[in-house]
Amino acid sequence: MKQLFYFGLEQAKSCIFPVIIFLSLALTKVIDLPFISRYDLILLICVLTQILMVTLKFETWDELKVIGVFHLIGLALELYKVHMGSWNYPEDAVMKLFGVPLYSGFMYASVASYMCQVWRRLDLKLTNWPATWMVVVLSAAIYFNFFTHHFIYDFRWVLKFMTLLIFFKTFVYFTVNKRTYRMPLSLSFVLIGFFIWIAENIATFFGAWQYPNQQQQWQIVHFGKISSWLLLVIVSFLIVAMLKHLKESRTQVNSKKHNELSIK
Repeated sequence: MKQLFYFGLEQAKSCIFPVIIFLSLALTKVIDLPFISRYDLILLICVLTQILMVTLKFETWDELKVIGVFHLIGLALELYKVHMGSWNYPEDAVMKLFGVPLYSGFMYASVASYMCQVWRRLDLKLTNWPATWMVVVLSAAIYFNFFTHHFIYDFRWVLKFMTLLIFFKTFVYFTVNKRTYRMPLSLSFVLIGFFIWIAENIATFFGAWQYPNQQQQWQIVHFGKISSWLLLVIVSFLIVAMLKHLKESRTQVNSKKHNELSIK
C-alpha cells in the first residue's frame, strides 16, 4: 500500500497540466466572463500554465519542445476530423481556425506532458526496443490511418496486431520509492488508453467538444473509442521514446568526446 501511494503521488504530479485543463473546462462551464469567450479563455490558461511550469522548473525546455510538437500534430488531426464531421466545437471564439479552437491542440499536448513527466519521475527504462525504422513506420501508419480510414479500409486492428508483434518482448521498467518494477509495454498502452477514455468522458461532459450523438444530450463516449485512444497513445509514446533515445545518444557522444579531450 505504501508503494501504491508513492506510485499514485508521482502519477498525480505528472498530471499537473491535464488536471489544469480539466479544471479550466469545468470552471468555464459554470463561470461566464462577458469580455472573453470560453474557448479563448481556456487557450489563455493553457499558455500561461506552460509558461509557469517551465519558469517554476516543473517542466524542462526539452519537454516543452515535445509538447509543442504534439500541439501541432493534434491540431492537424482536429482540423481534419472536424472537417469530416467526426465531432464539433459548437461555441464561438476569436482564436478558432476552420471551426477548431486553438486550445484543442493542448489536449493532445497534455498527453505528451504526462508522458514526459512520468518518464522523468519514475525513471523509465525500456528493454528489447525494436529497430528505429520499424518504430517510425508503425507510428506514421497509425497516425495517417486516422485520416485515411474515411476513404479506404480502416487498418486499426491490423496496426494493433503489428504493435503487439513488434513490442512483444519490450518491457518498461519504472522505479517507485527506490524499488524497480516492470510491465509489458503493450499493457501500459492499454492502461493509458483506458484512462484517457475516462478523461474524454469528463471533457465532453464539460463541453470540450461534442460527438454527433451528444448534441441534444450528453451521453457516455462509446467504449470502442478506447481503441482510438490506444492507437494515439502508441504514437505519443513512440515519439517521446524516440526523442528520449536520440537525446541519450547525443549525450553519450558528447560525453565520449569530452573524455577524449580530457585524456589528450
